[in-house]
Amino acid sequence: MKQIKKRLKSGETLIGCWLNLGSSITAEIVGLSGFDWVLIDLEHGAGEPKDLLHQLQALQHTPAAAIVRVESYQKERIHRVLDLGAEGVMCPRINSAMEAKTAVRGMHYPPKGIRGVAKMVRATGFGKDFNQYKSSTWENLLGVIQIETLEALEELDQIAATPGVDALFIGPADLTVALGIDGDLNHPLFLEAVDRIVKAAKNASKAVGILIFDPSDFGKYQDMGIQLIACGSDATFVASGARDLQSKLSQFKKPGK
Repeated sequence: MKQIKKRLKSGETLIGCWLNLGSSITAEIVGLSGFDWVLIDLEHGAGEPKDLLHQLQALQHTPAAAIVRVESYQKERIHRVLDLGAEGVMCPRINSAMEAKTAVRGMHYPPKGIRGVAKMVRATGFGKDFNQYKSSTWENLLGVIQIETLEALEELDQIAATPGVDALFIGPADLTVALGIDGDLNHPLFLEAVDRIVKAAKNASKAVGILIFDPSDFGKYQDMGIQLIACGSDATFVASGARDLQSKLSQFKKPGK
């Protein structure tokens, strides 16, 4: 494992990126570019669960730790991606401390959790490293809970205090919609919510994460105490690169040719 949880606990700021094409090739390209972590998106991404294994294999020899965003907080979805070798799980649209508890319990074996035990899986070296893996999941696996609803804001302190919740991750798109300020990241309501999330996490000795859309905002959020910062995705890299090149080539195109 790439020690992403220990690095967060040490106070390091970690740079991440979304992977939403379901492609092992773009996963490898992004992983080799130097990001500390990547988020494989099974909630909104184009990839299916069957594509996850190949992306995890592609990322294994890169510096990037693999976190997987699952579609729900049900344990069946969570332990499946962990058995395949994910180093962390992000659960979207968590509304309460009870849902957060259910999510993190699905990440860990009894007695701390309810994860089913399977030895012959990729995460354990197909049985070779099972004992070490089983004894170290609490120290190594990163549990990330997304804060993106009004209900979650109402239970911030309880969610942050939930054992096994390692980071609160701000979902800016959904959160601004919930606040009635669709996409306005400079609105006082959004900034107040971010401040509340950071304070709740700090009081519980947990980390905070966010997805940003403008790289120049990195310093602003880092100064707020946010450590897990993502920007961009494999899809946006391909799209922006293609559009930029097409635009440049079009400048040289002669009329009628």
